[in-house]
Amino acid sequence: MTVHTSDDRWLDAPVETVFAFMDEPANQAAVTPSLTRAERIERLPNSGNHAAYEYKMFGITFTGEVRATTYEPPERIVYEMRGDLTGRIAWRFEPERGGTRLTYAAEYEVPGPLPEVLLAPLIRWYNRREVRRLLENVAEAVEGEEQVVARSLS
Repeated sequence: MTVHTSDDRWLDAPVETVFAFMDEPANQAAVTPSLTRAERIERLPNSGNHAAYEYKMFGITFTGEVRATTYEPPERIVYEMRGDLTGRIAWRFEPERGGTRLTYAAEYEVPGPLPEVLLAPLIRWYNRREVRRLLENVAEAVEGEEQVVARSLS
């Protein structure tokens, strides 16, 4: 079953700050509710990450690796997923009104024996909720980080 999900949010932080935050695998695990582990394996020749992940959905743990196939600081990162889940995750970072428009888009295959007609509505609901919470958590992290930096400079 192929799952597509996307959402975006405006963040009150510069593009470079948001990009640097999301470029760190441990930060992605900290802000993604069901991502229980993300660890850098190595920096790739394109400077993007090759990382291991562990993701839990409905009590099932999925493991694998992601590789940044597109790495264009501070505009875009595209990861190819391999392992229990295969697919693609794309992050776009766009300057907007003195902050950043952060866009998340993913397409991946969910393995399993259950018919798509039963799983699709539940997985779509779960992913919409997950991505919304992810973007809220990123906003909280980077907007708070900017305030700490600004206070320390005063």
